[in-house]
Amino acid sequence: MPLVFGPTAGPRQGPDGGKFDMSRTPRTTATVSFLTETEALRGLLPPGCEPVGEPVVTVEHTQLRELAWLAGRGYSMLGVKYPVRFVGDAEQLNGTFLAVLWENMPEPILSGREEIGWAKIYCELPPPRVFEHQAHYRAVWDGHVFLNLTLEDLSPGDPPPPPPPDHAGLLHHRFLPKVSTKGETEVEQMILTPASAGAQVHYDRVLRGSGKVEFVPSRWEQLPTMFHIVNKLAALPVVEWRGGSLIDSCGASDLSDQRILTSS
Repeated sequence: MPLVFGPTAGPRQGPDGGKFDMSRTPRTTATVSFLTETEALRGLLPPGCEPVGEPVVTVEHTQLRELAWLAGRGYSMLGVKYPVRFVGDAEQLNGTFLAVLWENMPEPILSGREEIGWAKIYCELPPPRVFEHQAHYRAVWDGHVFLNLTLEDLSPGDPPPPPPPDHAGLLHHRFLPKVSTKGETEVEQMILTPASAGAQVHYDRVLRGSGKVEFVPSRWEQLPTMFHIVNKLAALPVVEWRGGSLIDSCGASDLSDQRILTSS
């Protein structure tokens, strides 16, 4: 929308209707993981999903650059994800649930919510401060810092291992309320980004070290539309920090191969 002017150009459709080559798209990804409690995560799962394996939460900050669909511009995103098992009557699978994804540009948010069902919202993601063997990231809304992510003792490490054979991919909870009908649902689905999706990734630099992430408890006045998200993430117990990484790589997907999971 607005459809009356014709289809909108975006990541999966160029101005001439064709696709973009994203195989050489550069990105920098910083991650910090921590072990939490299974019962704490259970309250942050969509219908049809249950915890699986260790309850490890990963917070991931990604900077995308030289994007063809934005005519060479870039943007940043910040996601929170953890392992789940989807249990439907017709299919069951293990994957990683992307609970929320903040982005600092409206175009990828709109196309990602409308076209492929990702749970995207807006915030400011300032450039990181990188010095010697450390990196510091922040997430901000209207001047209020609600996340601090820090990597320390970074040194060369190994690239990420391939996902296990039973890992189906990244899962998303797509929800649309019925217009002007309080409490009623128009659409509720689980969407899968297959683990095999996307271009071949080339790793240019892999650094690993220790890491910590802090979600800052916030008042409604500070974050009127997402204080509830930040506060629930801030309340997750940190049983053990599981380290962090800083990775420069090339290769991305236009995510045109999403599919709806069959629940019945």
